[in-house]
Amino acid sequence: MTALDPAFLSVPLAHRALHDASAGRPENGPSAVRAALEAGYGIEIDVQLTSDGRAAVFHDGGLDRLTAETGPVRDRTMAALEGLHLTGSDDRIPCLEAVLALVDGAVPVLIEIKDQDGGLGPDIGPLEAAVARAATGYRGPLAVMSFNPHSVAEMARLAPDLPRGLTTCDFASDDWRIDDARRAHLAEIADYDRVGASFVSHFHKRLNDARIAELKRAGAGILCWTIRSPAEEAAARSVAHTITFERYLPAFPVA
Repeated sequence: MTALDPAFLSVPLAHRALHDASAGRPENGPSAVRAALEAGYGIEIDVQLTSDGRAAVFHDGGLDRLTAETGPVRDRTMAALEGLHLTGSDDRIPCLEAVLALVDGAVPVLIEIKDQDGGLGPDIGPLEAAVARAATGYRGPLAVMSFNPHSVAEMARLAPDLPRGLTTCDFASDDWRIDDARRAHLAEIADYDRVGASFVSHFHKRLNDARIAELKRAGAGILCWTIRSPAEEAAARSVAHTITFERYLPAFPVA
């Protein structure tokens, strides 16, 4: 287990960077990253796999919601994706290396590795390898997480010194294409010790789950997603060490 840098627990983390579509700052875009840097917030970003084995900083598996194109991200090369504008902005899809170079250690960066298996299963590897390559030599607070424990275990193998955690919830939604036994296993955060996690990022409405209290007593960092108002923040602070937020500007410090 590699401990999470304390910097992560002292600042709010801007969800998909400090995005605001109305201001021309799309989620995960360079302008949203720069805005978070200027405000002093930590940054949470997402990565998807490209056809040439790179890590693109992009949330969705498909291009249609955030660009004028359609089709899977993983069918395009990184160079092709870097040529696509993010809707409503001058931003283009960045690679992970470019975002890390932009941040340059100034604030904590939390990377969510999006599931490539399709069912939170073991069909993973290339995206984790791309993240490990991009993170090599980076100086600054950096950590990775995923809903898929297989992904987190692979990061333990590829980059054992990089702090890692599990993104968690009750997995009750029909959005999860997994059977009931798998849902129950994931909801219990049963893989925490196996993957060498040092933190979880839990759905904020379930922070009072008994398992979260147990992990907190054992020394786990407790993060949460996604806070969208001061009222939600106030409730989350009673449990979580820090928050991931969007659509408003939280005060400092969280912890």
